[in-house]
Amino acid sequence: MLTNTDILPAPEYERVRPSKKQEILSLKEARRIAVGPDVTFYFENTQTIWWQIQEMLRIEKGGNEQLADELAAYNPLIPVKREKGYEISATMMIEIDDPVRRKVALNQLFGVDQHIMFELQNATIPAFNIDPTDERNRESDHKTSAVHFLKWLVPVDRIDAFLSEEVYLTINHPYYSFKTSIPLPLKDSLKADFEVMD
Repeated sequence: MLTNTDILPAPEYERVRPSKKQEILSLKEARRIAVGPDVTFYFENTQTIWWQIQEMLRIEKGGNEQLADELAAYNPLIPVKREKGYEISATMMIEIDDPVRRKVALNQLFGVDQHIMFELQNATIPAFNIDPTDERNRESDHKTSAVHFLKWLVPVDRIDAFLSEEVYLTINHPYYSFKTSIPLPLKDSLKADFEVMD
């Protein structure tokens, strides 16, 4: 979990930002996976969340009050060990440039977050919303958001299989059904989330 002391003051952040930017972009690329033509998952960790908070503060210049809000909003995305396993998280983005097609898709994909899972040879691990009370699926207008914050609880006894066997990230929504095999660079990056040492 990040705290106020982890966040650099604006002048100091500006000095390190150019070098940090390249580092974070490389990290994000390794932790990115597309599922089908329109959905991309960005798996988060402490570094990517630190960068996100610093960038939000840089853009909005909201000071300490904004910092408290950003920490509260983004800390839940940092992977964490639980009693029964490890929670890993991702920001899921529905990326459709055409505004007409995007509007149709967001209506069709209502409840999409309830149709996302990891598929292992002998197990299925469903995704869940980080904040089940949020309005990523808006009942009022029966549409979903273009951005979702998701977690998976990977049981301790499935981590070896997750890292060594073929694993699919799957969406099986009636209007969007695709799956993608988790690539090795992403698995290698997730080892730290699972506290696995080479």
